[in-house]
Amino acid sequence: MRVVVAPDKFKGTASASEIAKAVARAVREAGHEAVMVPMADGGDGTLEALGGPNRTTTVTGPTGEPVDAPWRLSKRLAVIEMALASGLVLAGGPEGNDPLNATTRGTGELIDAAIARGAQRIIVGLGGSATTDGGLGAIEAIGSPARLAGVSVEVATDVNTLFVDAARIFGPQKGATGAQIAFLEARLRGLAERYRDDFDVDVEQIIGSGAAGGLGGGLVALGATIVSGFELIAEELGLFEEIEQADLVITGEGRLDNESFDGKVVGGVIEMASEVRAPVVVIAGASVDPALLPISEHVSVTSLTERFGLEQALASPARCTQTVVDELLSDST
Repeated sequence: MRVVVAPDKFKGTASASEIAKAVARAVREAGHEAVMVPMADGGDGTLEALGGPNRTTTVTGPTGEPVDAPWRLSKRLAVIEMALASGLVLAGGPEGNDPLNATTRGTGELIDAAIARGAQRIIVGLGGSATTDGGLGAIEAIGSPARLAGVSVEVATDVNTLFVDAARIFGPQKGATGAQIAFLEARLRGLAERYRDDFDVDVEQIIGSGAAGGLGGGLVALGATIVSGFELIAEELGLFEEIEQADLVITGEGRLDNESFDGKVVGGVIEMASEVRAPVVVIAGASVDPALLPISEHVSVTSLTERFGLEQALASPARCTQTVVDELLSDST
């Protein structure tokens, strides 16, 4: 068999690449061909999926302290993962974050550095942000729409959140209190008005403009375009072409639920596979009841938590995944 291996990360426990390698090892040991396409959807893991870093630039971190942010530049294409410059992890999680003052300035500095080094196309992955500054920090670092003249900036995201809604939807996970969320909401509304006045762009009704605390909208105000992270990365990696030739597709993520089918990797992979009627195996760290998910009879789901217990699923997701694939291929022969 020709098996396409296209997982997302198992957030907090294993990268997409680590899971893909474990699956591929089991596939090859069973005598089959494995094609690895570790995936992402615009959030954490985007940089790794698109080739990994080959540059590092010191920029302003989310709390104002300098951070060394890795990014990629190859053949005038730059790949930037905002979480590596302005992410919640860098701020010390919600407990260490300053939700009112966390800034996207470092992400803007990376974009500016990419342009200075000759990038003509820039992919910015949004996700894992500490910020709700509406992208103002990034805008101040870049300067003006003129800086992006002649440069295609694609903002990759997996959410449809509107600009002002970013405070209410994402504020709590960034450590914001109820009162702070109300303040952030009002500030985003004021920024939207400012962007209309300064750039003649109405970011409020743009789907996905609330991604990364409004960074999506801020970059659009400068001339960027918001795109589906999954679709962009799938196209860059030729995923559909690989799936067209597959006898079996194996994908997975840390938690499988209905949100997995709304712009995320697993849902996108299943949709592609259904077009060519390729069977799909989904391996998840944890999963809701598959009967509650929008999947067909050609899709099977295995939960590592259910199969091995929570402790093992969290401690050794790659090893557990390899065991599942070993058993699956053994049973099929």
